[in-house]
Amino acid sequence: MMLVKPSERWRERVADEARGLAAGTVDPSCAWAVELFPEPMLTATDAVLAAFEAEVAELREPSDARVFEAVERVVRALNQVNEEFGEAAYETEEREELCAYIDGVLTRHGLDVATLAARRGLGRHEITDRWRDW
Repeated sequence: MMLVKPSERWRERVADEARGLAAGTVDPSCAWAVELFPEPMLTATDAVLAAFEAEVAELREPSDARVFEAVERVVRALNQVNEEFGEAAYETEEREELCAYIDGVLTRHGLDVATLAARRGLGRHEITDRWRDW
């Protein structure tokens, strides 16, 4: 399963917009990607996601508690990034991409996210909700 970090897609949006601006096909007044996705925010997000990936990769036959601890750590770290960028680092679409990525990392490492969530009385898409401020 090929997972692409959301921040990679966001960088591509910035690059597409820059190409459009350079070619004159994007009106500067309609340019938004650089403002929405500043490189320091993308770099911080990359670091958080890389740490989560490494932590999940090291889990061997993890308990539900250990998996949820990893999810809590990544969500709280993303909360910190969001706070550092004026509570505006992640809009609705980006939030959905981040949650899907967290799910995807867990799934790629053999975890059944739906079953894991159900054991906590949660739906699959609720595993980040308890800690998520973004």
